[in-house]
Amino acid sequence: MKTNFNLESLIRENIKSLKPYSSARDEYKDANTTEMIFLDANENPFENGVNRYPDPQQNGVKDLLSEIKGISKENILLGNGSDEVLDLIYRAFCEPNKDNIITLPPTYGMYDVLANINAIENRTVLLSEGDFQPKVTQILKKSDANTKILFLCSPNNPTGNSFSVESVRELLLKFKGLVVIDEAYIDFSEQKSWLERLQEFPNLIITQTLSKAFGLAGIRMGVCYASAEIIKILNNIKPPYNVNELSQQRAIVRLQKIEEVQNEISQLISERKRLKKELECCVSYIEKVFPSDGNFFLLKVDDATKRYNQLIEYGVVIRNRTTQPLCENCLRISVGVCEENQRLLRALKAIQ
Repeated sequence: MKTNFNLESLIRENIKSLKPYSSARDEYKDANTTEMIFLDANENPFENGVNRYPDPQQNGVKDLLSEIKGISKENILLGNGSDEVLDLIYRAFCEPNKDNIITLPPTYGMYDVLANINAIENRTVLLSEGDFQPKVTQILKKSDANTKILFLCSPNNPTGNSFSVESVRELLLKFKGLVVIDEAYIDFSEQKSWLERLQEFPNLIITQTLSKAFGLAGIRMGVCYASAEIIKILNNIKPPYNVNELSQQRAIVRLQKIEEVQNEISQLISERKRLKKELECCVSYIEKVFPSDGNFFLLKVDDATKRYNQLIEYGVVIRNRTTQPLCENCLRISVGVCEENQRLLRALKAIQ
């Protein structure tokens, strides 16, 4: 259990004194709305299903996530994609042109993009070569009094591996700022989510998404889990109606079909195992298939740019990651449905 953590010391001064915007739908949230008419928000009154502003707190979605994840609604924030959630974290806790964050390349590129947008220094510590694990000692040495956030992507994109429980626990205990664990791919991993230990670490923020395992990339909905205190701060600065009504409706429908989602996850994990065997044994120019806890693989090949371009000619789009640290001549390939994977394998075997 982490002790002596002072959240107040991490919040930007202007955020501490901020009076949040109060939306029309927030002001009467405890009232009985059954017989009410809505003349408060200057909406078009002609009903068409989306003429009213959406629930600013997305309670219907949070109710289902709370049940599925076994966590209180006060620990949940929803965003217009995980990128909005990450941006809110920067804006709440990082003072522009003063504070810094730490990321562990190769990793998700938006951490660095958002740091630049918010005028925050990004201090990088490369993952260990070969097994792509955090270098705990170097990370802690890299931080100083102005280091506010450490970003851990686990399972990591683009490498596919999960970080060791021991390393993450040590960082949670010893890092003096906030630790954001990006679990976009956790549903494909045998490793347990850190959500189970949220109450143990007051500096822990977990981000997840409905874009991957839940198959809702098109609605752009990211999820943040953290202490009630952190969630309150983020709620104070988020746009009042940041998740639209259609996205909320679609999320509710999907979350009510959790068995269907779990079945799709099982199929993808099965395809991942099958695809890995085929890639390792049947394509001569693939030098290594890295272990993966995600719905994708990182492959080391003889010439990544050449193979990428050849696959494009065969109508197969993958990701060339050769420019990323520790990823020279590496390609990232998503796991598709069986037919897509078969087409990928035929293309890989056809090119020379």
